[in-house]
Amino acid sequence: MEILPDTSAVVDGRVSERVETAGFDGTVYVAEAVVGELEGQANDGRDSGWDGLEELQRLADYADDGDIDVEYVGRRPDAAERSGAGEGDVDALIRGLAADHGATLLTSDVVQAEVAEAKGLSVDYVEPRTDDADDDDGLAVERFFDEQTMSVHLKTGVPPKAKRGAVGEMSYQALEDDPLEEARMRSFADDVVETARASSDGFVELSKPGMTIAQVRDLRIAVAEPPFADGVEVTAVRPIVKTDLDDYAFADELRDRLAERNRGALISGSPGAGKSTFAQAVAEFLNDADFAVKTMEKPRDLQVGPEITQYTELGGSMENTADSLLMVRPDYTIYDEVRKTSDFETFADMRLAGVGMIGVVHATRAIDALQRLVGRVELGMIPQVVDTVVYIEAGEIDTVYDVATEVKVPHGLTQDDLARPVIVIQDFETGTPAYEIYTFNRQVVTVPLEGADAGDDTGVERVAKQEIEREIRSAARGHVEVELNGQNEAVAYVENDDISYVIGKGGGRIGKIENRLGISIDVRTFDDRPGGASGGSGGGSGGAGEVVVPEVTDRHVVVPLDDHHGETVEVRADDEYLFTATVSRGGEIQVSRGSAIAEELEAAIDHGRRITVVPQ
Repeated sequence: MEILPDTSAVVDGRVSERVETAGFDGTVYVAEAVVGELEGQANDGRDSGWDGLEELQRLADYADDGDIDVEYVGRRPDAAERSGAGEGDVDALIRGLAADHGATLLTSDVVQAEVAEAKGLSVDYVEPRTDDADDDDGLAVERFFDEQTMSVHLKTGVPPKAKRGAVGEMSYQALEDDPLEEARMRSFADDVVETARASSDGFVELSKPGMTIAQVRDLRIAVAEPPFADGVEVTAVRPIVKTDLDDYAFADELRDRLAERNRGALISGSPGAGKSTFAQAVAEFLNDADFAVKTMEKPRDLQVGPEITQYTELGGSMENTADSLLMVRPDYTIYDEVRKTSDFETFADMRLAGVGMIGVVHATRAIDALQRLVGRVELGMIPQVVDTVVYIEAGEIDTVYDVATEVKVPHGLTQDDLARPVIVIQDFETGTPAYEIYTFNRQVVTVPLEGADAGDDTGVERVAKQEIEREIRSAARGHVEVELNGQNEAVAYVENDDISYVIGKGGGRIGKIENRLGISIDVRTFDDRPGGASGGSGGGSGGAGEVVVPEVTDRHVVVPLDDHHGETVEVRADDEYLFTATVSRGGEIQVSRGSAIAEELEAAIDHGRRITVVPQ
């Protein structure tokens, strides 16, 4: 008889076991790929590598005694195959050698066994060994959990710690006095990976060099190793409560709202606040209300019933998952977590396709969750993508916002010709407007109203000063400062030589600025300012160089220089060097907005710094 063991069988000592107990006396083919894996594990200090090498030594002793024949076959895996070990590249090499030599594949890896059988190979599958020192009923890491433990944190050289307590009131506690040794940490890490691969209740969610994420029953476990981490670290997380929608405030209203029609909602809150727990309650309610519910998760850790199918990335992309889900036609999809730009875009695409979407988002305030859509989704489409925002704090619903679009004059502006589409965010309980989001002088702004969080600025003051300064500066040549007198009035102080130019003939220029911004602006000189002229950064005098007034357009920051065609110049802010550039034949410097140089130049403009140009 001829057998070829894979790495799992060699590590578990299953070959020598057959020689000792079953009288095996045939040929054992040892794949060089197995030797390479064991050597790598041993070099990393992992017990599995040393156990496997000891098994190979036992086989060599049996061969010397004439009990079996041992033959090393195949080749070592290359770098690409080693990096793809988690995707089965090395396992495929081993299966190929078993087929080439007509040998029975001996394995303790259930996935390897299933794939080999599917390919028509002779397979001998044996259950993986468990460490007698571990709890036979579960993972070794589970011994650190109790009823109030949300997560366990283990790292080489550090005492084991855990987060324990009620939702929203967690404390980080040391579980033992002595730091964990390398060998013990390797044991924890190997136990997690092997159990996840062998157990029907577990799977490996992600396997990359240095990081493995596994799900075993209700435990989500991350295993980090060098060189990705500076030491072996195992972090195990599990939900400590499972709730029903009735356990929350606004339960009846939210039930009616979600059941009325397919909605777009964001569940927001800080890490550990209870967002996922609430999302699970919403998913179970929707399922019980006869909606077809699916989830999109990476990794999959929502604790939902078997009727709700949990999907993860397809081909490394949630966009592919969304395309597949549209064929499945769910009524609602729970998207956990919506974090990157691609996640928000996928969320929006599915919502606009008619699927009810519930997204879980990290945010420190309810409004912050909605603002994360700005710039990622067209402004006017936001209320169609998200019409409800739920903010969770300490396991309870703290705030619920209703999101809608109105065509109106924004709060704080008065002229009817300033009417525009405005996103209105209202407190769900009282109906009081809390925020408005709209385009103000080419910028998207979020303006807090009376119903906003305490401590927020109110009205348009938050952005008006900056916009007034930008507009006045585009007409002035020297220094500009602005003071607000309420929501609809401002005073702009300019140099003596600039006042007539800023006001314009018959007040035409300043009138256009006032109409554009919807704010009354009184233009004065610095000499008229209470306390005297501005202290020290007056335009046009002092310091080397020619004072210029850059113009900010949609795409560029333009520095006009009529007298320096083709020259190389330095651009400075209050005599501080910004950058060097060559003046175009048209007599200007154009800097693309969004670049680091443009952002620095715009910041200098916004802060009223004097921009000068010095020929080289």
